[in-house]
Parts: sequence; structure tokens; C-alpha cells
Amino acid sequence: MLGAVALVAIALVAFRLLAHARESTPREALMPPGARHVRAGDIDMLVQEAGPPTGRIVVLVHGTGAWSESWRDTIDALARGGYRVIAVDLPPFGLSDRPRAENYATSDQGRRIAAALDTLGVNEAVLVGHSFGARATVEAVLLAPTRVRALVLVDPALGLDASAAPPSSAVAWLLRNHTTREMLVAALATNPAMTRWILERFTARHEVLTDQRIAVYQRPVRMPGSTEAIGAWLEDFLMPADTPASARPEAYATLAIPTLLLWGELDTVTPIEQGQRMAKLMPSSKLEILRGVGHIPQIEDASAFNAALLAFLATLGN
Repeated sequence: MLGAVALVAIALVAFRLLAHARESTPREALMPPGARHVRAGDIDMLVQEAGPPTGRIVVLVHGTGAWSESWRDTIDALARGGYRVIAVDLPPFGLSDRPRAENYATSDQGRRIAAALDTLGVNEAVLVGHSFGARATVEAVLLAPTRVRALVLVDPALGLDASAAPPSSAVAWLLRNHTTREMLVAALATNPAMTRWILERFTARHEVLTDQRIAVYQRPVRMPGSTEAIGAWLEDFLMPADTPASARPEAYATLAIPTLLLWGELDTVTPIEQGQRMAKLMPSSKLEILRGVGHIPQIEDASAFNAALLAFLATLGN
């Protein structure tokens, strides 16, 4: 028994050392062509922009482990449709600055989105948030509702289930202990050998997980400090110090803006029942189910996802 424990400990230490060696590529070398950083409150946030400058503005906010480039199919489709697209990197993912460990609260993330729009001079936009990124997206909407023309939530993971059990004392200890937390993150989240396996847990159509797509998801974690930053974020994500507005069901009744809830039929991370509940909470919402896909419909069936998004945007008029 002790021998097995020792082997596990040695393996975790090795994963952490490998992550430290792997996370050595300067951020500038990882940035896609045309990407830039803008001031977003306390950080410099990476944004990717496309489409005509005069088009209606659509802001894309990614989910866990993703970044702006993972929206590539949607960025291109919206730009072709005449929209001005702004895809952001929400820290600790992507190539934005990583804030201090205590500044990963959902409310902090929402303020960063709103601050980035201030810097970019955006007075009105449609906000699109996926999975965990939907939390920060909703926070940004609640901060400045008059600036949001419409809202799209894609398989949102909003933490509305107040009955969910908190982490066990053992898990809480692991998360609060920097050393063990970072070893676990290095073994799983930032380990390139695990990227495909993790994405398969979130998707129903595994054939879309090509080597090229996997490489897109892996690119940002080559940036120095990735394991440390994701570990800090994970602690706040699983054990938040307070309940943000986006996790309170009553907040959604105040959102009178047009809202599209796009949901993967086969989503096992945020099952379709959550979408049905959301539709009842939001007075101006419409739930649309995307068939044959799971939690990441924008990559599993980009054509169907983009068609649904463009159809909704067309209903908003000029």
C-alpha cells in the first residue's frame, strides 16, 4: 500500500516538473495573427476581432479550458454575415494576463468583460457565453444591461443548483494546498496527453476532435505559469467565497433582453433539463435544442450552431 502511494506521489511530482518545463513559450509567440491585448480592468485581455467595423457587435466568451481561437468557425461565420466579432480570452485560459489567485471570482470576470468593452468603445453588443464563461457573461449583463442588445447562453454552467454538495474536506484540502493542487492540474488539465480524453468527456461527436483542433486547445497552456494559474482558478470555481448574482435564480427574472438558450441535446455536463429550467426563469428567452451534439455544440456541429446563432441575430433588426 505504501509503495503504491509512493509511486503515485512520484508520478505527480514528475507531472508538475514536466509542466514547468513545458510552460516556457512567450505569450507573443503563441498569439494568433491579428490578435491583440486591451485593458480590461486589472488585466490586459487578449481579443480577436473580425468582420466589418460598422457591423453589429457580437462578443464571444469561451468555456473552461477553451480560448478565443476555439470559436474560430463561429468567428468566421459571423464575420461573413456582416457582424463585427470580438472573441475574448477569459483568464486563466487563453493568452490574457493571469490575475492574482484571489481575483478569479465570477464577479471579477464579469467586470473584466465590461471593462474590455469600455476600452474598445463598445456601446451596445450581443453577448454570447458558453459553459463556465456564461457565468461571467451574465455578470457583465447585470452590470450594464442597457449596453446589451441580446444574450446567447450556450450550454451554460451557471451554478444555479443551490442543493449541490460542497467539496469534501479532503478535496477542499487538496484545492487549498498549492503544491498538491498544482500537481493534480499538471497531471490532468495542462497535460497534453489528456486533452483529447478530457474533450471526449464534454462532447458527443468525438470525430470532430481532430489533431488540429486538439492542438488549438493545447496551445495556451504552453504559456509560463499556466498550471499555477489554472490551479488558483479551480479553487475559486469549486469553492467560491460568495454567491455571485449569476448563481441566483431570481436575477434572471430581471433580464428582459432577448435571449437565446442554445443547448446540445446530448449534453451530460449541463443536461437539457437545466435549459428547460432556464427558459422558465427568463421571461424573454427561447430554448433551442441542437440535435446529436453534447456540451460544445459550436465545435461538434459548427454549421448547425452557426445557423441557429445567425438566425437569432437576424431577428434583432438593425
